[in-house]
Amino acid sequence: MTETVVASATKEVVLGFDRPFCVIGERINPTGRKKLAAELEMGDFSTVEKDALEQVACGADILDINSGAVFSNKMAEDPRYADNNFVEPPLMKELVERVQALVDVPLCIDSSVPGALENGLEAAKGRPLLNSVTGEEERLEIVLPLVKKYDVPVVAISNDDTGISEDPDVRFAVAKKIVERAADHGIPAHDIVVDPLVMPIGAMATAGHQVFTLVRRLREELGVNTTCGASNISFGLPNRHGINNAFLPMAAAHGMTSAIMNPVQLGASEAKIAARVAELEALGVVIPEGVDPAALAPLIGLGATKGTPSKEIEAIKAADFLLNHDPAGSGWIKFNRAPAKPGQEGARGGREGRRRRRA
Repeated sequence: MTETVVASATKEVVLGFDRPFCVIGERINPTGRKKLAAELEMGDFSTVEKDALEQVACGADILDINSGAVFSNKMAEDPRYADNNFVEPPLMKELVERVQALVDVPLCIDSSVPGALENGLEAAKGRPLLNSVTGEEERLEIVLPLVKKYDVPVVAISNDDTGISEDPDVRFAVAKKIVERAADHGIPAHDIVVDPLVMPIGAMATAGHQVFTLVRRLREELGVNTTCGASNISFGLPNRHGINNAFLPMAAAHGMTSAIMNPVQLGASEAKIAARVAELEALGVVIPEGVDPAALAPLIGLGATKGTPSKEIEAIKAADFLLNHDPAGSGWIKFNRAPAKPGQEGARGGREGRRRRRA
């Protein structure tokens, strides 16, 4: 059986066909997050630290660390900051060190910059996952030697010098090429995690069927584990969570073993709570001043203020149970256990917990 081992200093995660689905948390990524990029430019890692803790609490098995930040202000002062090869390597090192000082889960080192990849590999403890290599000749010659040097598994993305093909047979051929080229470097197939590239179903009606067929072929013909950017399937559509919640269990049933995704259902922000309070007050509802927003939010229909496991995580846990990757449903039961009430954390339930001690 194909098993891909990823590890932190003390914790091991194994991707495999008979293993629970592996969730790779995607939130530590400044791409498209202007606020996060601005914080990083100022040396503020508070959001990164919050995202790390929250994702692990909500079910992430591995954390993706992406250093693709654009430092606009520094760029105006120093032209070197316009070059990602200058910005990303030191930033990646800092991100990896800060995250692994907070949480003990394996990391996924994610960058298009070779210097950032190597800095991340040097800083990471254990055996991180490298993200990523493609079928492009230049990328193969740069990344595969790093994979071999550091003895780590790597995400292989199914595009090459011709771009991303809409033909699933072409994407399979690219994946096969990467596996074969990796073998030339002494890298075994079980250390290749293929991303077959999920197309948006809103743009291509056969996108779901394509990826399911591809994943099955990758498992049966190449013997490799697989991953994807899970939210790509629903891009541009309404109720994206509904699509994602159906897609992930179906992909797992066809043999997909991991996904890069957001495990967190974000909590209600202070601004959202204030706006809702204003709406209610306009309707004549009297809300006392000084009420704790965290206590108020659920009462006015906004749910928790802290991040909670997303519906996609719930769907994955259910799929693990249904596919017999969760023996006796212990993971499902643990996931759905009601949280302890304040002051009762650590209390023991059942008859044993209620048994009176003898004098």
